[in-house]
Amino acid sequence: MHGIYRVMSVEVVKPFTLRVTFDDDTEQLVFLGDILEGSVYGPLRDDKFFRQVAVDPERHTLVWPNGADFDPETLHDWPKYAEGMRQMALKWAAAAKKVA
Repeated sequence: MHGIYRVMSVEVVKPFTLRVTFDDDTEQLVFLGDILEGSVYGPLRDDKFFRQVAVDPERHTLVWPNGADFDPETLHDWPKYAEGMRQMALKWAAAAKKVA
């Protein structure tokens, strides 16, 4: 079942790690360092850019100025999705190396 969650707040707690608070009064620590690859998420490896994270007031998810975002359910249930996201990032990195 796909949960419908809304992100209420976000705080950068250490490099590439966010504390995300949801509308069901839960919070999740989300380490994104392992998945910052590809054209959308790769720019977030720059710490200053990563720290520009914000909560989109209409979609209630995390967004960055370059259009990077995450589904609120993925963030809410991060332990369930983290490994799959890491595997996708490995594929993005491998594809980028083939192009280069």
